[in-house]
Amino acid sequence: MSKNEGKKIHNKVRPLADRVLVKEIKDRDREKVTASGIIIPETVGEDKGAKKGDVVEVGPGKVGEDGKIIPLSVKAGDTVLFQWGDMIKIDGEEYYILREDSILAVIK
Repeated sequence: MSKNEGKKIHNKVRPLADRVLVKEIKDRDREKVTASGIIIPETVGEDKGAKKGDVVEVGPGKVGEDGKIIPLSVKAGDTVLFQWGDMIKIDGEEYYILREDSILAVIK
């Protein structure tokens, strides 16, 4: 069971269209060590590259040219790599709202 299961986030925020609500997974214990032994904490350069997170809620999908809804390819509970999201706070916790095309991959 993920940390967000059991919480009623979906009653407070409902993403629209092709938007996805994601809770970032922060691995604070992971540090990089260079060949010379210098420890570089993960917080260095954390704004660059992809972030990892759990999908909490998804919108209904994008409207296609024919007027039909195209469902999203991710669902609540998926773990994803993503970029470019707007950070929001819900009950003191940080989440990202992003478009589906900001999701780079689903981690299996």
